[in-house]
This record gives sequence, C-alpha cells and structure tokens, in this order.
Amino acid sequence: MYILGINAYHGDSSACILKDGEIIAASEEERFRRVKHWAGFPSEAISFCLNEAGINIDEVDYITISRDPSANIHKKIIHSVKNLVNIKALKDRLANSKKVVSVKGELAKAFNISEENIKAKIINVEHHRSHLASAFFASPFKESALLSIDGFGDFTSTMTGVGKNNKIEVFDTVIYPHSIGIFYTSFTQYLGFPHYGDEYKVMGLAPYGEPKYTDQLRDVIILKDNGLFELNTKYFKHAKEGVSMSWENGIPAIEPIFSDYMIEKFGPSRKKDEELTQYHKDLAASVQRITEEVIFHLLNHLYQKTKIENICIAGGVAQNSVANGKILQNTPFKNIYIPSAGHDAGTAVGSALWLYNQMLNNERISPVYNAYTGSKFTNEEIENILQKQNIKYTRYSDEELLDVVTDALINGAVVGWFQGRAEFGPRALGHRSILVDPRRTDAKDLLNTKIKRRESFRPFAPSILEEFVEEYFEIVDKVPFMEKVFPIKKEKHNIIPAVTHVDGTGRLQTVQPGDRYYDLIKKFYQKTGVPVLLNTSFNENEPIVNTPQEALDCYLRTQMDMLVLENCVVTFREK
Repeated sequence: MYILGINAYHGDSSACILKDGEIIAASEEERFRRVKHWAGFPSEAISFCLNEAGINIDEVDYITISRDPSANIHKKIIHSVKNLVNIKALKDRLANSKKVVSVKGELAKAFNISEENIKAKIINVEHHRSHLASAFFASPFKESALLSIDGFGDFTSTMTGVGKNNKIEVFDTVIYPHSIGIFYTSFTQYLGFPHYGDEYKVMGLAPYGEPKYTDQLRDVIILKDNGLFELNTKYFKHAKEGVSMSWENGIPAIEPIFSDYMIEKFGPSRKKDEELTQYHKDLAASVQRITEEVIFHLLNHLYQKTKIENICIAGGVAQNSVANGKILQNTPFKNIYIPSAGHDAGTAVGSALWLYNQMLNNERISPVYNAYTGSKFTNEEIENILQKQNIKYTRYSDEELLDVVTDALINGAVVGWFQGRAEFGPRALGHRSILVDPRRTDAKDLLNTKIKRRESFRPFAPSILEEFVEEYFEIVDKVPFMEKVFPIKKEKHNIIPAVTHVDGTGRLQTVQPGDRYYDLIKKFYQKTGVPVLLNTSFNENEPIVNTPQEALDCYLRTQMDMLVLENCVVTFREK
C-alpha cells in the first residue's frame, strides 16, 4: 500500500511516500525549486518521492493533504462576518482552499495524465492533527502527551492531546486570532526581519540582550487559568483587518501583522537595514523569554492532565530550539521527542501517518531518528558531472577520505561536505553541511566572510559524537535533529569557541555510529582530542544544496576551501 503525503499551498510545501508504513522518501519542494519556503504545489517533491518508490502516480492508493478546508468552518464564517475581514485577505483564503480540494486536477496536470487515471483516495487531515501525528507516530513512546504549536493552520494555532499506541486523542485547541506563532512573527517583523521564516534571527539575537520588557509583553499575550493563552488583539492587525498572504511564484510573503498600537506602546519599528540597538536586543530577549513562559505554561497544564512523562512537540514554534532545551528543566516531563521537520513541511509525513495509524489502524513504524530521506547520488554520477565541466578532482578510498578531510579542517579549511541522502527538515545534519574546526576563534568571521554573509549575531552549531555529550554539555540528551540548545560546560568554552554562543550555549546535534559523518568526527577526535565539528547548512542565502551541481556551484562562487562530494574531493577552482 502506497500513501503519498502532501503539504501544499502553504509555506514549506513538501511531499513524502510511505510503502506499507515505511517512509521511502520525503523532501521539501524548496530543495528542487531553489526558492526558500516554496509555498505552491509540490510537484517536484512528489515526482522525487514517486521515483524513489519506483512507482507512477496511478499506483498510489491514498493521497493525504495536511489541510482540511472544512475544519472549523463555522468559526471561520462567524469571525469573518463579525470582524468584516478585508475582502482581499478573504479572497486569498478562499482561493487557497479551492486549490487544496482540487489536488487530483493538479496532479493530472503535473504528470500529464487524465484525472480518471488517478485511483488514489484523497484524505484531508487537519493541519494540527498532521503535526501531532508527525511527532507521536514517529516517536519511541507508546504513550505521550502531545503539543502542536505554530502560527495558524485550519484556523487553529495550538492543539494539545495524548497519544497511546496507534491512536491520538485531541484535548484542547487555541483558535484564531490567538497564536503564539503570530506573537513571535509580529515582533520578528517589528524588529526589522520581514521575510517569511525569519523568526530564528530573533532567537539568535536574544542572548545579546536582557529580558527587560517581559512585564510590558504580558499585556500582549496573556496566560489563562485553563492552561491556554490569548492575545491582546489591540497589538495586532490580523484579528479585525485580516492579513494578506501571497504566494507569488511560490515565494511566501506576509504583510506586517503588528498594529499602530504596538508602535504606540513599544516605539517605532526598526527598518530592515537600520542599526540593531540595545533596545532591539533587549526586546528580542524579552520576546524569547515570554515565548518560553507560554510554552512552559501549556506543558505544565498538559502534564497535570495526562500525568505522562513523555512529550512530543511539533509545529513552527517547535523549531525554537532555545525553548526546547529548557523544557525538561521547567516542566515535569522527563522525555521529549521533536521530529526533524517539526515545521509545516513535516505535516506531509504527519498526514500520511495519521491515515496509516489513526484511520487504518495499522501498527506504529519504528522510531524515527534518521532524517535522511532526500536525494542521493553515486560517485559515478558525481564524477560524470565533474568531468563534463573539466573540474579537477581526486577520488579517495573511504579511509583516505577521512584523513584528507580532517587534515584540511585542522589546517583551517572551510569544507563543503555532501554525502548520502539529503536531510528532511531545515537543519543540515551532516549530509549537506559546511564544516569547520570548532577550536577556531575566527570561525564565525571566516564563514561569514567566505560564504554565508549573514548577520554576525547568529550562532553556528556543534555536531558531537553522542558518547561525549556529558563531557561537553550541562544537559545530556539524545538530540539527532539539532532541535535543542543546551549550556556548554564553562571549561569547554575556550576549547570549542566557534560553536559556543555569546550566552555559553550551543544548538547541539548528537551523532551516532553507522554514518560517515560520525566516522569523520571520530577521525577528527583521534587527531585533536575534540569530538566536535562546527556544522552549518551547505548553502549561500538559498535553500540547502540538493544536488552535486548545486554544491559545485556554491563552492565555485564562494571562497570555500574544499568540496567533498561522496569520495570525490575538489580543491581547485579553475575549470
């Protein structure tokens, strides 16, 4: 039985394919389109998934879509009439809903076949149920408390529940216009970061400030006695006016959400290229602190309701790795699972798993600790690309390769590392990565000068052999997807300064045996005594590279020192 899962006409559109419950492939559309957060129909990702499964679209049994236009329909209508939401925003939403329900037509057009030839049954799964399923059904827990939390999907921003065996029971929801994701996005825009998905910049900026404005922010988002929260809608435009979102050429864009009242209370908003003042940094720290308080408030009440020590979390706010790293210390939960694609791309997998487990009553899949479900290429395919373009390279044996790369890292090289299957999700987990020696005090400046050209306040992450976590970090946990930030032990700050943020933390990735990335870090450890590498995504202001050609192009237009494509190593720039 084949299930094709889709996230379409929403930011981070994506697709996955399940065969008898096994995830054969999953990828975001942006990897193929080369447009960040692509929000159209994921035809390229669908084609990739079908190719990986070795089937055609007419062989798919079910197609799940992680949107349900009928969900909360009465609340949508009442809200629109009551608040006289602007016509353009309403038309945008209606047009989007129509596209969601015409998926067979889109598939027929994409694959140049008749709709009648697509036998698959279409299943719409509500957005947040898809999020919950993407976390719980992929987790190692037989039972768990569940939290989905993001901006909005199907008129809902937050959903809590419990998972037991192969079933999920939903408890509470927070309905539009109340949303912690909207709270964070609004202040992201206010602080001068206007692009869809810029929230991580506020998270990176926060440690440079002090949370001086938390009392003021408690008038913006209010905790309720029932364990939920609500927004003070005076600070936002979306509640009464609506907010227009566009998807022109697949590029998601959202107009400013904050109101004039927010400007009245917090002062003029920062323009995109204006200097970041201490006020901006302190406000970022305050927004981050309040966001953490809201998350802990939700989780503490959820624990009281379930008394279960496991928690699974998904949704865009689940990408807040700083908050994630504090959950076990600020709630009674003992174990936490967050999938590699906790954001909206992951709902493609979640909708498919919801059908497979919740609706079809199948047994759970094995726990997912591996995000490598994307594209892959052989040495022969890579050599063909390099030879056609007259690129000089050397192909090494497995053991030689580890020696050559680690020696280069130790000698100060910035290395593009392209191995195995691409990762599913927003983090490079050692298969599409740029690597640097973490002992270098100049690594951040080196990377930003040579490749990234990004804001200086944003940190770089450490990948560490999982058996050494206790030696380097204050908290020990299995963190395969870079989804948590933990304090680095003070005595290690000067040993790995390149991956130690200004507040003494690092967004770690624990790396387990069985992968070439593990072998590389182990070889580096054998030579230096440090079981850590600096890992950042293999890209330059674009989606993470997906193919050898894209990796080569990135290498050639930047000042990267070495490019490693499977066993092929490029160190020459001239063609």
